[in-house]
Amino acid sequence: MSTAPAATRRSTAADLDALKKVEDRALWLSSAIVHHANRVRPNPSGLKVGGHQASCASMVSIMTALWFRHLGPEDRVSVKPHASPVLHAINYLLGELDASYLPTLRAFGGLQSYPSRSKDPDPVDYSTGSVGIGATATIWGALARRYAEKTPAGGFTGRQYALVGDAELDEGAVWEAVVDPQVAELGELVWIVDLNRQSLDRVVPTMAADRLRDMFAAAGWQVLVLKYGTLLEELFTRTGGEALRERIDSMSNAEYQRLLRCSADQLRDRLPGTGPGASAITELLATLEDATLLAAVRNLAGHDLEALDAALSAVDDHRPTVILAYTVKGYGLPSHGHPQNHSSLLTEAQMRELADAVGTDLDDPWVGFAAGSEEARLCAETAIRLHREDEPAATPPAIPADIGRTPTGVATTQAALGRALLDLTRAAPEAARRVVTVSPDVSSSTNLGGWVNKVGVWSPTERVDWFADDAETILHWRERPTGQHIELGIAETNLVGLLGELGATWSRWGEPLLPIGVMYDPFVQRALEPWSFGIYAGGQSILVGTPSGVTLAPEGGAHQSITTPSLGIEQPGCTTWEPAFALDTEWALLAALSRLGRPDGGSAYLRLSTRPVDQTLARVPADPAARERRRRQVVAGAYSLRRQEGARVTIAAMGAVVTEALAAADRLQAIGIPADVVCVTSPGLLYKALDARAGHGDAPDWILDQVFPADRAIPLVTVLDGHPHTLAFLATIHGVASRRLGVTGFGQSGSLDEVYRHHRIDTDSIVGAALDLTE
Repeated sequence: MSTAPAATRRSTAADLDALKKVEDRALWLSSAIVHHANRVRPNPSGLKVGGHQASCASMVSIMTALWFRHLGPEDRVSVKPHASPVLHAINYLLGELDASYLPTLRAFGGLQSYPSRSKDPDPVDYSTGSVGIGATATIWGALARRYAEKTPAGGFTGRQYALVGDAELDEGAVWEAVVDPQVAELGELVWIVDLNRQSLDRVVPTMAADRLRDMFAAAGWQVLVLKYGTLLEELFTRTGGEALRERIDSMSNAEYQRLLRCSADQLRDRLPGTGPGASAITELLATLEDATLLAAVRNLAGHDLEALDAALSAVDDHRPTVILAYTVKGYGLPSHGHPQNHSSLLTEAQMRELADAVGTDLDDPWVGFAAGSEEARLCAETAIRLHREDEPAATPPAIPADIGRTPTGVATTQAALGRALLDLTRAAPEAARRVVTVSPDVSSSTNLGGWVNKVGVWSPTERVDWFADDAETILHWRERPTGQHIELGIAETNLVGLLGELGATWSRWGEPLLPIGVMYDPFVQRALEPWSFGIYAGGQSILVGTPSGVTLAPEGGAHQSITTPSLGIEQPGCTTWEPAFALDTEWALLAALSRLGRPDGGSAYLRLSTRPVDQTLARVPADPAARERRRRQVVAGAYSLRRQEGARVTIAAMGAVVTEALAAADRLQAIGIPADVVCVTSPGLLYKALDARAGHGDAPDWILDQVFPADRAIPLVTVLDGHPHTLAFLATIHGVASRRLGVTGFGQSGSLDEVYRHHRIDTDSIVGAALDLTE
């Protein structure tokens, strides 16, 4: 670790003057963007619009130094959520955003609340907004880029910068990512922490750079601490200066913040304190003019362009770097340093004062720099330097709809995943080469062992497999740059973060990948929020949750997932399948793969089981046309597994409990109550079809006519190993009476029969529900 000097690379006075004027203009524009959204644009509803002028102000110097001095076209930047107006201001100065958008912050069709790669009209490298995710996205973006570009060992293309609010580092997911073993080798990572020591409500009393420095350094990062600017550093060299440094270093965050709100006379009284160096500090302050004293107490290095320039020039290429930049929240604004300035808005009078200070006009807020000025030249030169050519996206490889195998015997849907991936290497090798699997240390227990043995484990460098000659080793861990499996530590949020970035390579770098992440289904909810954010940002991937449900009977408790089956209905940009049979799994997987890496594509979630199921129960048609009809129905959401003459009840079952549904139908037939059995594979697709039939959306609805025809509108029993509300909507297709069976309580350990009986998803319960509806 090291502390960067005040400057190691001097710019000319003219350069610094132009840079300072750009900094002032970025401060003005970001403040005006928020001001216009809240105080100028008509707001008939009266609802708060919001925005964060103070949070923008603390980042302006950092972003000015980065964009106008250091960024290259290959670099990518993740901007902290509340600084989005600064990003838009810079894009406007560079000619990447039309002025017509500047008044549209948080308006429909305008600038988004937080940086959005998919919705903002100007260049945004990473979508941010969910605290912590934007920072860690650069880690997974670096890994995904290396994987997609097959970067040679020790090299990388472009830096990955993250501009991080210090309060974001409270998120545990940040540290899960920082300490992953692969991260210490990513020399392209540069995080700049806006260390303003404030959160939404208060000055954080324990926010200390020393603690953060030690935590990052322990993870193998280079740490550069930027605390004091050139003015303060010069004062420290004077008589009494060392005492002044010790005094500021030792005071609490809150006491320092209070000094920012003081007049010069108040500073002369408060700043010396009562310690042994008080008299020396008093004498030093007596030599300073009021303006110099006021500037000195605010002179933190995060607002010192020369200090920032030096730090950015000192980044080590061989390991990740974090720059801890001390800043003032609201720097340059009347609200600077106030503990409640997070969402405060400047008044019109204050905006006019700011306009006078930086040489602009509130009545003409978006005026550009004068043609021929040094600052206009700087913006033009920077725009040319940062120009990017559009990445031509390659067409994803063709995915077969059906590999042609018909499983027999007893199998699990979890094992079918690994089998289908291996079959793909033979049936469609070009497509298989684009597949990359990711796992949080559960490859073997989720049946990926055969796939990993086949394709190897990805690593930037080839590593010796010391167990290659061990006859008892079943899973061969061959790490090499051509491997197609990436193993992470036990942190599900890391997995979905990487999954999202692997799923965005088609639009970022023009390299479509087919990423599949596998984790235990009970932990899908732990990872759902960052995965959902990745989908929002344009990442297309497949998430596999396995094993699932109370079917994992001996595990008990919270290891038995309950609410995950409804994800396909509730998660935008994602289709869920929960297959009952091995062939259904293959068809669903192939359909999901075919939707990856394309502008009109999307993500998928597969919920799989470790329950062995007799595959003959699937009754796969032998006729090719009938088989294709079955496949289309599986992919569309459901198929008729058994249809009885004179049926009086329909049993719609999903996943592992289809076995119980068929057994219940046999018993009902024996007592004179014929029952149809429908195998539901995707509740989300069925819901969309029903919604489209009502005039909402444009999803195809033919599957409803084929599986739930109007002439078989009979009472309905729904059953699944998950919450019953997932399939409850099926009764509304024809408005029939229904009973909904599923899991509504925490799991219990026990045998499969005992656990199913406890949750009333066993054969007896299905029969009982059908009798309630038919007698």
